Amino acid sequence: MSPSEQLQKMEHRIGDLEKENKRLQETVQFLTQKLYGKSSEKTALLPVGVEQLSLFDEAETAASRTAQEPTTQQIQSYQRKKQVGERAELLQDLPHEKRLFQVQDRCCDVCHSELVLVGEEFVRTEVEFIPARVQAIAIYRETLECRTCRKEDKPQMKKAATPTPVIQHSMASASSVAWVMHQKFVNSMPLYRQEKEWKSIGLDLSRATMANWMIAASRDWLKPLVNRLHGLLVKERYLHADETPLQVMNEKGRKNTTDSYMWIYSSGQHSEHPIRIFEYQPGRGAKYPQAFLKGFKGYLHSDAYSGYANLTGTTSCLCWAHLRRKFVEALPPEAKQSAESLASRGVAYCNKLFELESQFKSHTAEDRKEQRLVQEKPVLDAFWSWVETAKGKVLPKSKLGEALKYAHNHKQELMNYLQDGNCVISNNLAENSIRPFTVGRKNWLFSGSPRGATASAAIYSIVETAKANGLNPYKYLVYLLQQLPSAAFRQQPELLDACLPWSTEVQKHCT
Repeated sequence: MSPSEQLQKMEHRIGDLEKENKRLQETVQFLTQKLYGKSSEKTALLPVGVEQLSLFDEAETAASRTAQEPTTQQIQSYQRKKQVGERAELLQDLPHEKRLFQVQDRCCDVCHSELVLVGEEFVRTEVEFIPARVQAIAIYRETLECRTCRKEDKPQMKKAATPTPVIQHSMASASSVAWVMHQKFVNSMPLYRQEKEWKSIGLDLSRATMANWMIAASRDWLKPLVNRLHGLLVKERYLHADETPLQVMNEKGRKNTTDSYMWIYSSGQHSEHPIRIFEYQPGRGAKYPQAFLKGFKGYLHSDAYSGYANLTGTTSCLCWAHLRRKFVEALPPEAKQSAESLASRGVAYCNKLFELESQFKSHTAEDRKEQRLVQEKPVLDAFWSWVETAKGKVLPKSKLGEALKYAHNHKQELMNYLQDGNCVISNNLAENSIRPFTVGRKNWLFSGSPRGATASAAIYSIVETAKANGLNPYKYLVYLLQQLPSAAFRQQPELLDACLPWSTEVQKHCT
Protein backbone atom coordinates (compact mmCIF):
# COMPACT_ATOMS: atom_id res chain seq x y z
CA MET A 1 0.00 0.00 0.00
CA SER A 2 1.45 3.36 -1.04
CA PRO A 3 1.96 6.18 1.50
CA SER A 4 -0.81 8.22 -0.12
CA GLU A 5 -3.25 5.30 0.20
CA GLN A 6 -2.25 4.80 3.83
CA LEU A 7 -2.80 8.50 4.50
CA GLN A 8 -6.19 8.40 2.82
CA LYS A 9 -7.17 5.33 4.83
CA MET A 10 -6.10 7.00 8.08
CA GLU A 11 -8.03 10.17 7.23
CA HIS A 12 -11.10 8.05 6.51
CA ARG A 13 -10.63 6.23 9.82
CA ILE A 14 -10.26 9.54 11.67
CA GLY A 15 -13.47 10.77 10.09
CA ASP A 16 -15.34 7.65 11.22
CA LEU A 17 -13.96 8.02 14.75
CA GLU A 18 -15.04 11.66 14.89
CA LYS A 19 -18.57 10.68 13.85
CA GLU A 20 -18.61 7.88 16.43
CA ASN A 21 -17.33 10.27 19.10
CA LYS A 22 -20.07 12.77 18.26
CA ARG A 23 -22.71 10.06 18.43
CA LEU A 24 -21.43 8.82 21.80
CA GLN A 25 -21.38 12.37 23.19
CA GLU A 26 -24.98 12.78 22.11
CA THR A 27 -25.89 9.47 23.77
CA VAL A 28 -24.22 10.55 27.03
CA GLN A 29 -26.09 13.87 26.95
CA PHE A 30 -29.37 12.08 26.26
CA LEU A 31 -28.90 9.57 29.10
CA THR A 32 -27.82 12.33 31.49
CA GLN A 33 -30.95 14.29 30.62
CA LYS A 34 -33.08 11.17 31.18
CA LEU A 35 -31.46 10.53 34.54
CA TYR A 36 -31.22 14.04 35.98
CA GLY A 37 -33.21 16.38 33.73
CA LYS A 38 -36.85 17.31 33.52
CA SER A 39 -39.14 14.68 32.05
CA SER A 40 -41.51 17.21 30.47
CA GLU A 41 -41.56 17.41 26.69
CA LYS A 42 -42.98 20.94 26.63
CA THR A 43 -41.20 23.26 24.24
CA ALA A 44 -43.06 26.51 24.84
CA LEU A 45 -39.79 28.33 25.60
CA LEU A 46 -37.98 27.02 22.55
CA PRO A 47 -37.16 30.09 20.42
CA VAL A 48 -38.23 29.33 16.86
CA GLY A 49 -38.36 31.91 14.11
CA VAL A 50 -41.03 32.69 11.56
CA GLU A 51 -39.43 30.33 9.07
CA GLN A 52 -40.10 27.55 11.60
CA LEU A 53 -43.90 28.00 11.58
CA SER A 54 -43.98 30.69 14.32
CA LEU A 55 -45.60 28.40 16.85
CA PHE A 56 -44.35 30.16 19.96
CA ASP A 57 -45.22 33.83 19.36
CA GLU A 58 -48.46 33.82 21.36
CA ALA A 59 -47.51 36.91 23.37
CA GLU A 60 -47.00 38.91 20.18
CA THR A 61 -50.03 37.63 18.28
CA ALA A 62 -52.42 37.90 21.24
CA ALA A 63 -51.30 41.42 22.22
CA SER A 64 -53.76 44.27 21.64
CA ARG A 65 -53.15 48.01 22.04
CA THR A 66 -56.85 48.58 22.74
CA ALA A 67 -56.98 46.17 25.68
CA GLN A 68 -57.47 48.04 28.97
CA GLU A 69 -55.64 47.23 32.19
CA PRO A 70 -57.94 46.22 35.08
CA THR A 71 -57.98 48.56 38.05
CA THR A 72 -56.63 47.56 41.45
CA GLN A 73 -60.17 47.48 42.82
CA GLN A 74 -61.26 45.10 40.04
CA ILE A 75 -58.30 42.80 40.66
CA GLN A 76 -58.89 42.65 44.42
CA SER A 77 -62.62 42.03 43.96
CA TYR A 78 -62.00 39.30 41.40
CA GLN A 79 -59.41 37.51 43.54
CA ARG A 80 -61.59 37.61 46.65
CA LYS A 81 -64.58 36.20 44.78
CA LYS A 82 -62.49 33.44 43.17
CA GLN A 83 -61.06 32.27 46.50
CA VAL A 84 -64.49 32.01 48.11
CA GLY A 85 -65.89 30.21 45.07
CA GLU A 86 -63.04 27.70 45.01
CA ARG A 87 -63.53 26.81 48.68
CA ALA A 88 -67.30 26.49 48.33
CA GLU A 89 -66.90 24.26 45.27
CA LEU A 90 -64.31 22.13 47.07
CA LEU A 91 -66.62 21.51 50.05
CA GLN A 92 -69.99 21.31 48.32
CA ASP A 93 -70.16 17.49 48.19
CA LEU A 94 -69.11 16.93 51.82
CA PRO A 95 -71.62 16.35 54.64
CA HIS A 96 -71.86 19.49 56.75
CA GLU A 97 -72.24 19.79 60.51
CA LYS A 98 -72.80 22.93 62.54
CA ARG A 99 -70.92 23.29 65.83
CA LEU A 100 -71.99 26.18 68.05
CA PHE A 101 -69.67 27.23 70.85
CA GLN A 102 -71.70 28.78 73.65
CA VAL A 103 -70.74 31.31 76.27
CA GLN A 104 -70.28 29.47 79.57
CA ASP A 105 -70.61 32.46 81.90
CA ARG A 106 -73.95 33.95 80.85
CA CYS A 107 -73.95 36.83 83.32
CA CYS A 108 -72.88 40.41 82.68
CA ASP A 109 -69.41 41.15 84.00
CA VAL A 110 -70.55 44.64 85.13
CA CYS A 111 -74.03 44.28 86.68
CA HIS A 112 -74.28 40.50 86.84
CA SER A 113 -77.62 40.46 84.98
CA GLU A 114 -78.47 37.46 82.79
CA LEU A 115 -77.32 37.91 79.18
CA VAL A 116 -79.79 37.54 76.27
CA LEU A 117 -78.91 35.84 72.95
CA VAL A 118 -78.70 38.37 70.10
CA GLY A 119 -77.19 36.20 67.31
CA GLU A 120 -74.58 33.77 66.14
CA GLU A 121 -71.34 34.77 64.39
CA PHE A 122 -69.75 32.60 61.68
CA VAL A 123 -66.04 32.15 62.40
CA ARG A 124 -64.61 29.63 59.92
CA THR A 125 -65.05 26.28 58.17
CA GLU A 126 -62.77 23.34 58.94
CA VAL A 127 -62.44 19.92 57.35
CA GLU A 128 -62.46 17.07 59.87
CA PHE A 129 -60.87 13.71 59.07
CA ILE A 130 -62.74 10.64 60.35
CA PRO A 131 -60.50 7.55 60.31
CA ALA A 132 -61.80 4.38 58.66
CA ARG A 133 -63.22 1.63 60.86
CA VAL A 134 -64.15 -1.99 60.40
CA GLN A 135 -66.94 -3.96 62.00
CA ALA A 136 -68.00 -7.60 61.97
CA ILE A 137 -71.48 -8.24 60.56
CA ALA A 138 -73.14 -11.44 61.82
CA ILE A 139 -75.63 -12.53 59.16
CA TYR A 140 -78.78 -14.31 60.32
CA ARG A 141 -81.91 -15.24 58.44
CA GLU A 142 -85.45 -15.90 59.58
CA THR A 143 -87.07 -19.31 59.37
CA LEU A 144 -90.87 -19.44 59.26
CA GLU A 145 -93.12 -22.45 59.69
CA CYS A 146 -96.75 -23.10 58.80
CA ARG A 147 -98.37 -24.55 61.95
CA THR A 148 -101.55 -25.53 60.08
CA CYS A 149 -99.64 -27.75 57.66
CA ARG A 150 -97.61 -29.09 60.53
CA LYS A 151 -100.76 -30.37 62.25
CA GLU A 152 -101.62 -32.20 59.04
CA ASP A 153 -98.14 -33.77 58.93
CA LYS A 154 -97.25 -31.62 55.91
CA PRO A 155 -94.51 -29.40 57.32
CA GLN A 156 -93.92 -26.23 55.36
CA MET A 157 -91.02 -23.91 56.15
CA LYS A 158 -89.70 -20.76 54.51
CA LYS A 159 -86.31 -19.11 54.95
CA ALA A 160 -85.27 -15.58 54.09
CA ALA A 161 -83.01 -15.18 51.08
CA THR A 162 -79.48 -13.94 51.77
CA PRO A 163 -77.02 -12.45 49.29
CA THR A 164 -74.51 -14.84 47.74
CA PRO A 165 -71.10 -14.24 49.35
CA VAL A 166 -68.33 -12.73 47.26
CA ILE A 167 -66.05 -15.62 48.24
CA GLN A 168 -67.39 -18.86 49.69
CA HIS A 169 -66.34 -19.76 53.25
CA SER A 170 -64.65 -16.39 53.71
CA MET A 171 -65.17 -13.34 55.89
CA ALA A 172 -64.75 -11.12 52.82
CA SER A 173 -67.56 -8.72 51.96
CA ALA A 174 -68.14 -6.70 48.79
CA SER A 175 -66.93 -3.53 50.53
CA SER A 176 -63.77 -5.06 52.02
CA VAL A 177 -62.66 -6.73 48.76
CA ALA A 178 -63.49 -3.58 46.79
CA TRP A 179 -61.46 -1.48 49.21
CA VAL A 180 -58.39 -3.70 48.87
CA MET A 181 -58.71 -3.46 45.07
CA HIS A 182 -59.23 0.29 45.21
CA GLN A 183 -56.23 0.89 47.43
CA LYS A 184 -53.93 -1.17 45.21
CA PHE A 185 -55.20 -0.35 41.72
CA VAL A 186 -56.43 3.22 42.17
CA ASN A 187 -54.19 4.52 44.96
CA SER A 188 -51.18 2.33 44.05
CA MET A 189 -50.82 1.06 47.63
CA PRO A 190 -49.06 -2.34 47.76
CA LEU A 191 -50.47 -5.09 49.95
CA TYR A 192 -47.74 -4.94 52.60
CA ARG A 193 -48.73 -1.33 53.35
CA GLN A 194 -52.40 -2.22 53.33
CA GLU A 195 -51.61 -4.98 55.81
CA LYS A 196 -50.32 -2.35 58.25
CA GLU A 197 -53.32 -0.09 57.61
CA TRP A 198 -55.84 -2.88 58.31
CA LYS A 199 -53.99 -3.77 61.52
CA SER A 200 -54.07 -0.15 62.67
CA ILE A 201 -57.87 -0.13 62.49
CA GLY A 202 -58.30 -3.41 64.31
CA LEU A 203 -58.05 -6.33 61.87
CA ASP A 204 -54.94 -8.45 61.43
CA LEU A 205 -55.42 -9.14 57.70
CA SER A 206 -52.46 -10.72 55.92
CA ARG A 207 -51.34 -9.74 52.45
CA ALA A 208 -51.73 -13.38 51.36
CA THR A 209 -55.41 -13.27 52.30
CA MET A 210 -55.92 -10.01 50.44
CA ALA A 211 -54.19 -11.45 47.36
CA ASN A 212 -56.43 -14.52 47.49
CA TRP A 213 -59.51 -12.31 47.77
CA MET A 214 -58.57 -10.32 44.67
CA ILE A 215 -57.68 -13.38 42.60
CA ALA A 216 -60.90 -15.22 43.48
CA ALA A 217 -63.22 -12.21 43.11
CA SER A 218 -61.71 -11.08 39.80
CA ARG A 219 -61.80 -14.64 38.39
CA ASP A 220 -65.41 -15.35 39.39
CA TRP A 221 -67.11 -11.96 38.99
CA LEU A 222 -64.98 -9.35 37.20
CA LYS A 223 -63.45 -11.46 34.39
CA PRO A 224 -66.87 -12.41 32.91
CA LEU A 225 -67.75 -8.70 32.70
CA VAL A 226 -64.35 -7.91 31.14
CA ASN A 227 -65.02 -10.63 28.54
CA ARG A 228 -68.34 -8.94 27.76
CA LEU A 229 -66.56 -5.59 27.36
CA HIS A 230 -64.02 -7.30 25.10
CA GLY A 231 -66.81 -8.52 22.83
CA LEU A 232 -68.14 -4.96 22.56
CA LEU A 233 -64.68 -3.47 22.04
CA VAL A 234 -63.79 -5.46 18.93
CA LYS A 235 -67.04 -4.26 17.33
CA GLU A 236 -65.78 -0.67 17.51
CA ARG A 237 -64.30 0.95 14.40
CA TYR A 238 -61.53 2.95 16.11
CA LEU A 239 -59.20 1.43 18.71
CA HIS A 240 -56.00 2.30 20.55
CA ALA A 241 -53.34 -0.16 21.72
CA ASP A 242 -50.19 -0.01 23.81
CA GLU A 243 -48.09 -2.33 25.97
CA THR A 244 -45.61 -2.10 28.82
CA PRO A 245 -43.28 -4.65 30.44
CA LEU A 246 -43.67 -6.11 33.92
CA GLN A 247 -42.02 -8.83 35.95
CA VAL A 248 -44.12 -11.85 36.89
CA MET A 249 -42.80 -14.41 39.33
CA ASN A 250 -43.21 -18.18 39.05
CA GLU A 251 -44.07 -18.37 35.36
CA LYS A 252 -43.71 -21.94 34.19
CA GLY A 253 -40.48 -22.55 32.25
CA ARG A 254 -39.30 -18.93 32.56
CA LYS A 255 -36.83 -17.06 34.75
CA ASN A 256 -38.24 -14.51 37.19
CA THR A 257 -36.16 -11.80 35.51
CA THR A 258 -37.83 -12.39 32.11
CA ASP A 259 -40.09 -9.58 30.93
CA SER A 260 -43.79 -10.23 30.58
CA TYR A 261 -46.19 -7.61 29.20
CA MET A 262 -49.37 -5.82 30.14
CA TRP A 263 -51.33 -4.79 27.05
CA ILE A 264 -53.97 -2.06 26.95
CA TYR A 265 -56.72 -1.83 24.34
CA SER A 266 -59.05 1.15 24.31
CA SER A 267 -62.06 2.35 22.37
CA GLY A 268 -61.60 5.53 20.34
CA GLN A 269 -61.79 9.09 21.59
CA HIS A 270 -65.17 9.65 19.93
CA SER A 271 -66.70 6.32 21.01
CA GLU A 272 -70.17 6.44 22.58
CA HIS A 273 -69.13 4.05 25.36
CA PRO A 274 -65.50 4.28 26.57
CA ILE A 275 -63.87 0.89 27.18
CA ARG A 276 -60.39 0.14 28.53
CA ILE A 277 -59.19 -3.48 28.66
CA PHE A 278 -55.88 -4.69 30.09
CA GLU A 279 -54.50 -8.09 29.16
CA TYR A 280 -51.53 -9.86 30.73
CA GLN A 281 -49.41 -11.99 28.40
CA PRO A 282 -46.01 -13.64 28.97
CA GLY A 283 -44.52 -12.09 25.81
CA ARG A 284 -44.66 -9.31 23.24
CA GLY A 285 -45.22 -11.36 20.10
CA ALA A 286 -47.61 -10.36 17.34
CA LYS A 287 -49.77 -13.39 18.13
CA TYR A 288 -51.13 -11.67 21.25
CA PRO A 289 -52.73 -8.59 19.59
CA GLN A 290 -53.77 -10.80 16.67
CA ALA A 291 -55.68 -13.08 19.03
CA PHE A 292 -57.18 -10.25 21.10
CA LEU A 293 -58.26 -8.19 18.08
CA LYS A 294 -59.70 -11.12 16.13
CA GLY A 295 -62.82 -9.86 14.38
CA PHE A 296 -61.87 -6.18 14.63
CA LYS A 297 -62.16 -4.18 11.40
CA GLY A 298 -61.13 -0.56 11.45
CA TYR A 299 -58.44 1.93 12.43
CA LEU A 300 -55.88 0.95 15.07
CA HIS A 301 -53.88 3.73 16.77
CA SER A 302 -50.55 2.57 18.17
CA ASP A 303 -46.81 3.07 18.12
CA ALA A 304 -44.64 1.57 15.39
CA TYR A 305 -44.14 -1.79 17.12
CA SER A 306 -44.23 -4.44 14.40
CA GLY A 307 -46.66 -6.61 16.40
CA TYR A 308 -49.49 -4.24 15.47
CA ALA A 309 -48.63 -4.23 11.77
CA ASN A 310 -50.38 -6.35 9.17
CA LEU A 311 -53.37 -7.19 11.36
CA THR A 312 -56.13 -8.44 9.07
CA GLY A 313 -58.76 -5.81 8.36
CA THR A 314 -57.02 -2.97 10.20
CA THR A 315 -55.56 0.33 9.08
CA SER A 316 -52.60 1.42 11.19
CA CYS A 317 -52.53 5.02 12.46
CA LEU A 318 -49.23 5.85 14.10
CA CYS A 319 -48.78 8.36 16.89
CA TRP A 320 -47.45 11.84 16.12
CA ALA A 321 -46.73 12.43 19.82
CA HIS A 322 -44.34 9.47 19.63
CA LEU A 323 -42.58 11.02 16.63
CA ARG A 324 -42.50 14.42 18.30
CA ARG A 325 -40.85 12.84 21.36
CA LYS A 326 -38.02 11.62 19.14
CA PHE A 327 -37.36 15.15 17.90
CA VAL A 328 -37.51 16.51 21.47
CA GLU A 329 -34.91 13.93 22.55
CA ALA A 330 -32.70 15.10 19.67
CA LEU A 331 -32.73 18.77 20.75
CA PRO A 332 -29.27 20.09 21.61
CA PRO A 333 -28.76 20.93 25.29
CA GLU A 334 -27.81 24.56 24.64
CA ALA A 335 -30.83 26.82 24.24
CA LYS A 336 -28.98 29.09 21.78
CA GLN A 337 -28.27 26.19 19.48
CA SER A 338 -31.84 24.89 19.85
CA ALA A 339 -33.20 27.90 18.01
CA GLU A 340 -31.20 27.00 14.94
CA SER A 341 -31.20 23.21 15.14
CA LEU A 342 -32.86 20.82 12.73
CA ALA A 343 -34.46 19.02 15.68
CA SER A 344 -36.33 22.17 16.69
CA ARG A 345 -37.71 22.39 13.17
CA GLY A 346 -39.11 18.85 13.51
CA VAL A 347 -40.66 19.74 16.87
CA ALA A 348 -42.19 22.87 15.34
CA TYR A 349 -43.88 20.92 12.55
CA CYS A 350 -45.37 18.49 15.06
CA ASN A 351 -46.49 21.33 17.32
CA LYS A 352 -48.24 23.00 14.42
CA LEU A 353 -50.24 19.83 13.69
CA PHE A 354 -51.26 19.51 17.35
CA GLU A 355 -52.22 23.19 17.44
CA LEU A 356 -54.51 22.73 14.43
CA GLU A 357 -55.97 19.54 15.93
CA SER A 358 -56.98 21.43 19.07
CA GLN A 359 -58.96 23.86 16.90
CA PHE A 360 -60.91 21.00 15.28
CA LYS A 361 -61.77 19.22 18.54
CA SER A 362 -65.41 20.34 18.61
CA HIS A 363 -66.00 19.76 14.89
CA THR A 364 -68.03 16.91 13.46
CA ALA A 365 -66.08 14.02 11.96
CA GLU A 366 -66.89 15.21 8.42
CA ASP A 367 -65.82 18.79 9.13
CA ARG A 368 -62.69 17.61 10.92
CA LYS A 369 -61.64 15.52 7.93
CA GLU A 370 -62.24 18.41 5.57
CA GLN A 371 -60.32 20.92 7.70
CA ARG A 372 -57.40 18.52 8.04
CA LEU A 373 -57.11 18.27 4.27
CA VAL A 374 -57.35 22.04 3.91
CA GLN A 375 -55.10 23.17 6.78
CA GLU A 376 -52.94 20.22 7.88
CA LYS A 377 -52.15 18.66 4.51
CA PRO A 378 -49.95 21.63 3.44
CA VAL A 379 -48.05 21.39 6.74
CA LEU A 380 -47.58 17.66 6.21
CA ASP A 381 -46.36 18.16 2.65
CA ALA A 382 -43.81 20.69 3.86
CA PHE A 383 -42.75 18.34 6.67
CA TRP A 384 -42.11 15.38 4.38
CA SER A 385 -40.14 17.56 2.00
CA TRP A 386 -38.05 18.80 4.93
CA VAL A 387 -37.49 15.19 6.14
CA GLU A 388 -36.07 14.16 2.77
CA THR A 389 -33.74 17.17 2.72
CA ALA A 390 -32.64 16.89 6.36
CA LYS A 391 -31.80 13.18 6.16
CA GLY A 392 -28.62 13.88 4.22
CA LYS A 393 -27.39 16.49 6.72
CA VAL A 394 -27.16 14.39 9.89
CA LEU A 395 -25.46 11.24 11.11
CA PRO A 396 -27.76 8.26 10.52
CA LYS A 397 -27.16 6.86 14.02
CA SER A 398 -27.63 10.17 15.84
CA LYS A 399 -30.85 10.90 17.73
CA LEU A 400 -32.00 13.23 14.99
CA GLY A 401 -30.98 10.73 12.32
CA GLU A 402 -33.08 8.07 14.03
CA ALA A 403 -36.05 10.45 14.30
CA LEU A 404 -35.88 11.30 10.60
CA LYS A 405 -35.49 7.63 9.67
CA TYR A 406 -38.52 6.75 11.82
CA ALA A 407 -40.60 9.41 10.08
CA HIS A 408 -39.42 8.36 6.61
CA ASN A 409 -40.06 4.64 7.21
CA HIS A 410 -43.58 5.17 8.58
CA LYS A 411 -44.83 7.99 6.38
CA GLN A 412 -47.99 6.20 5.22
CA GLU A 413 -49.03 5.08 8.72
CA LEU A 414 -48.46 8.60 10.06
CA MET A 415 -50.68 9.97 7.26
CA ASN A 416 -53.54 7.48 7.65
CA TYR A 417 -55.39 9.58 10.24
CA LEU A 418 -56.39 11.91 7.37
CA GLN A 419 -58.65 9.17 5.98
CA ASP A 420 -61.33 9.48 8.67
CA GLY A 421 -62.40 12.39 10.86
CA ASN A 422 -62.88 10.10 13.85
CA CYS A 423 -59.22 9.09 13.80
CA VAL A 424 -56.89 11.07 16.04
CA ILE A 425 -53.35 12.31 15.66
CA SER A 426 -51.83 10.57 18.68
CA ASN A 427 -52.06 7.45 20.82
CA ASN A 428 -52.14 9.48 24.02
CA LEU A 429 -55.46 7.94 25.00
CA ALA A 430 -53.93 4.48 25.38
CA GLU A 431 -50.74 5.83 26.94
CA ASN A 432 -52.74 7.80 29.53
CA SER A 433 -54.86 4.71 30.28
CA ILE A 434 -51.81 2.55 30.93
CA ARG A 435 -50.06 5.20 33.03
CA PRO A 436 -51.82 4.23 36.33
CA PHE A 437 -50.46 0.71 35.86
CA THR A 438 -46.90 1.99 35.32
CA VAL A 439 -47.21 4.11 38.48
CA GLY A 440 -48.49 1.15 40.48
CA ARG A 441 -45.81 -1.09 39.02
CA LYS A 442 -43.14 1.08 40.63
CA ASN A 443 -44.74 0.47 44.01
CA TRP A 444 -44.80 -3.33 43.92
CA LEU A 445 -42.23 -4.04 41.17
CA PHE A 446 -43.63 -7.43 40.12
CA SER A 447 -46.71 -9.64 40.25
CA GLY A 448 -46.49 -12.70 42.46
CA SER A 449 -47.74 -15.18 39.86
CA PRO A 450 -49.46 -15.43 36.47
CA ARG A 451 -52.78 -15.75 38.33
CA GLY A 452 -52.01 -12.50 40.13
CA ALA A 453 -51.09 -10.74 36.87
CA THR A 454 -54.31 -11.97 35.23
CA ALA A 455 -56.33 -10.71 38.22
CA SER A 456 -54.52 -7.37 38.05
CA ALA A 457 -55.44 -7.03 34.36
CA ALA A 458 -59.13 -7.68 35.07
CA ILE A 459 -59.25 -5.22 37.98
CA TYR A 460 -57.40 -2.52 36.03
CA SER A 461 -59.87 -3.02 33.17
CA ILE A 462 -62.83 -2.41 35.47
CA VAL A 463 -61.21 0.52 37.27
CA GLU A 464 -60.05 2.39 34.15
CA THR A 465 -63.32 1.75 32.30
CA ALA A 466 -65.17 3.10 35.34
CA LYS A 467 -63.06 6.27 35.31
CA ALA A 468 -63.61 6.74 31.58
CA ASN A 469 -67.38 6.56 32.12
CA GLY A 470 -67.41 9.06 34.98
CA LEU A 471 -67.92 6.49 37.75
CA ASN A 472 -66.41 6.29 41.20
CA PRO A 473 -64.20 3.16 40.90
CA TYR A 474 -64.74 2.06 44.51
CA LYS A 475 -68.52 2.40 44.30
CA TYR A 476 -68.54 0.50 41.01
CA LEU A 477 -66.44 -2.33 42.43
CA VAL A 478 -68.77 -2.61 45.44
CA TYR A 479 -71.80 -2.61 43.15
CA LEU A 480 -70.38 -5.38 40.94
CA LEU A 481 -69.34 -7.54 43.90
CA GLN A 482 -72.82 -7.15 45.39
CA GLN A 483 -74.81 -7.79 42.22
CA LEU A 484 -72.87 -10.36 40.18
CA PRO A 485 -72.62 -13.20 42.76
CA SER A 486 -76.43 -13.43 42.83
CA ALA A 487 -76.94 -13.03 39.06
CA ALA A 488 -77.35 -16.11 36.85
CA PHE A 489 -75.21 -14.59 34.10
CA ARG A 490 -73.55 -17.90 33.24
CA GLN A 491 -76.91 -19.25 32.10
CA GLN A 492 -78.11 -15.86 30.81
CA PRO A 493 -75.08 -13.82 29.63
CA GLU A 494 -77.33 -10.89 28.72
CA LEU A 495 -77.71 -10.20 32.46
CA LEU A 496 -74.19 -8.79 32.41
CA ASP A 497 -75.42 -5.83 30.36
CA ALA A 498 -77.18 -4.45 33.46
CA CYS A 499 -73.74 -4.10 35.10
CA LEU A 500 -72.01 -2.33 32.22
CA PRO A 501 -70.66 1.06 33.33
CA TRP A 502 -73.04 3.08 31.14
CA SER A 503 -76.23 1.28 32.25
CA THR A 504 -78.85 3.45 33.95
CA GLU A 505 -78.67 1.70 37.34
CA VAL A 506 -74.89 1.75 37.46
CA GLN A 507 -74.79 5.45 36.57
CA LYS A 508 -77.40 6.08 39.27
CA HIS A 509 -75.56 4.28 42.07
CA CYS A 510 -71.88 4.64 41.21
CA THR A 511 -71.20 8.27 40.24
